Amino acid sequence: MMASESGTLYVGMTNNLKRRTYEHKIWLVDWFTKKYWCHKLIYYESWNEIEYMILREKQIKNWNRKKKENLIKLFNPIWKDLGKEI
Repeated sequence: MMASESGTLYVGMTNNLKRRTYEHKIWLVDWFTKKYWCHKLIYYESWNEIEYMILREKQIKNWNRKKKENLIKLFNPIWKDLGKEI
């Protein structure tokens, strides 16, 4: 999950987290994340099964903001930019 400084959240999936995080940081992607300046990686999950990854992405996208925030807080309570560590 990516976030902007103002707290806008973006949920997506990739098969290469390091590359995708870099693309968001240099504004290579011209979608929602660029429009809303979502460049901080604040949450991620790693799965080997693509089918599960797709289902999980859809599940989280359908959650309300509070539920997404609770998930982030369990994994990354201070919303640190995890992209710097990848």
